[in-house]
Amino acid sequence: MRHLKKAAGVCSAILAGNILLGFAVAAFILPSGVIMGGATGVGIVLARFIPLDTATIVLCVNLMALALGWAVLGWRFVVATIASSLLYPIFLGAAQRIPGIDQLTADPLLAALLGGGLVGIAVGLVMRVGSSTGGTDVVNLVLHKWTHIPVSAAVYLTDIVIMGAQALFSDPEQILYGVVLLVVETIALDRVMLLGQSQTQLFVVSSQYEKLRQKCLTELQAGTTMVYIETGRTRTLQRGVLCVIPPRKLYAAQALIQSVDPHAFLTITQIKEVRGQGFSSERIYVESPEGPIK
Repeated sequence: MRHLKKAAGVCSAILAGNILLGFAVAAFILPSGVIMGGATGVGIVLARFIPLDTATIVLCVNLMALALGWAVLGWRFVVATIASSLLYPIFLGAAQRIPGIDQLTADPLLAALLGGGLVGIAVGLVMRVGSSTGGTDVVNLVLHKWTHIPVSAAVYLTDIVIMGAQALFSDPEQILYGVVLLVVETIALDRVMLLGQSQTQLFVVSSQYEKLRQKCLTELQAGTTMVYIETGRTRTLQRGVLCVIPPRKLYAAQALIQSVDPHAFLTITQIKEVRGQGFSSERIYVESPEGPIK
């Protein structure tokens, strides 16, 4: 049952991501003429020379990329990527047939902002479940395998080439809007990839460290790590309490620390991702008379 639920979640994310990606490109990017990278950028360039719509060209590009991936990266990679490689061109073609979709905005800056944000969210949804949107993602991984350059460098290289080709047919403003789109897309992608994974780290220096440790375990239901430290002014040897909690528990944690030691030294840091027991694996709960803070 758990495997079926996980598979359903993966399929839903891939489906939602590709629907959103197709809508964003059809509604904002293609009508505004803003340049972009990836297989869509290749489709925009080739559509000037081939009498086919962009969605059909993107499908052909994705199929050729899949064939390259099969030959170089193996069939397992192709199986994991094939869904998005086929779904995105289909949804892009369907979105282009929606009446009035290319007339939502005549402002290229607004199109770049909305298009970049939606593309970033869409790609993030797909990548969060371990898949990809195909196309130039496959080419980037092949370049990484052949040349051993970092994947991020391969991504920038292919996007620069693709956007450079579009720049030959675009005015300077469209190029600048393309840069805006790329920046917004990257920010949105980063936010989606980290959504629900960021945590808050507390580090407390207090002479009441043992009482704080116990209350963190029982009332906050948060694991703790005791760190041996030496205070700077008095050179006193004691322990600091390191604790990672969900952001929603921060107010309760601050109140708890204040009640135990109003003079405690506290630092609060946002952590992008935490792995381990209680986060990526099952949590162990500690009994408390007052009960855990939810």
